[in-house]
Parts: sequence; C-alpha cells; structure tokens
Amino acid sequence: MKSRILAVVFCPLLIIPFSAYGFTYQIDPDHSSFQFKVRHLTVSNVKGDFSRAKGVVILDDQNITNLKVELTIDASSVHTGHAKRDEHLRGADFFDVAKFPHITFVSKRVTKTDGNRLRVVGDLTIRGATKEVSVDVEGPTPEIKDPWGGF
Repeated sequence: MKSRILAVVFCPLLIIPFSAYGFTYQIDPDHSSFQFKVRHLTVSNVKGDFSRAKGVVILDDQNITNLKVELTIDASSVHTGHAKRDEHLRGADFFDVAKFPHITFVSKRVTKTDGNRLRVVGDLTIRGATKEVSVDVEGPTPEIKDPWGGF
C-alpha cells in the first residue's frame, strides 16, 4: 500500500516542465492529484484520493538528482467514494487522524534510472511510524509551448 500511495505523491513531478528547473515549486493542491490504489482481500482494488495536501519540490537546473520533495497530506481528506469506508480509514484501525492528522514524505536522495525515469528514496511517515521507501517516477516532462494544444 505504501508504495502505491507514494507513486501518487510524485504525480506533481510529472507536470513540471524543464524550464522550471532552478526553482522551488509550491505544490498547488487545486491542480495536483494525490490518488492511491490498494489491494483488498486479494480479490479487488480500492481506489481513492486525498483532497488536501501541501508541499514543495525544489529543482536544480544543473543536476536533476539534487531534486528535493517535501509533502504533507491531510489524512482526514481521504476519499474512496464510500462514506462508511472513509470513516473507517480515518479511525484508529487505519490513519487514526485524531492522533496523527498528517501523512508526510521527505525525499533523501534521487537517482536517474533510464530516460526520464527517476528513483526517489525518502522517509514516509504514517501514524507516527517512519519508513524509508523507494519509488520510481517519470518526469519532469518537456516544456509545453502551447498550453491550449493548438486549439
């Protein structure tokens, strides 16, 4: 589950154009998606998202492996499309949002794998427990010259 959540954590990296290098990018919660998919009882997948998050991506125009990511997700904003399940996820059995209101990720190192793929290693903290995780991501994407797609 954690690696699938982390895959979503890095979705904002996919939309950062090359021209943004050398900047601190504030993750825009109105234009970012923090989705997840987890296996349930080995027979189905449960999909959902977190609607509230904030963070920064710090880009180095000289070396993409100097990329830094800090993300804080409001755990109470979990949404799976099923109200009863969402309440259960917010409760003590899962996220326990009363005691642990945030999920955080802080990158520690980035390596280039192949093409425009990166491996981001960092600390993921859920319910006060921190574990090092590794996630393969795509990005950044080339600069978009025409945001309207020629229309």
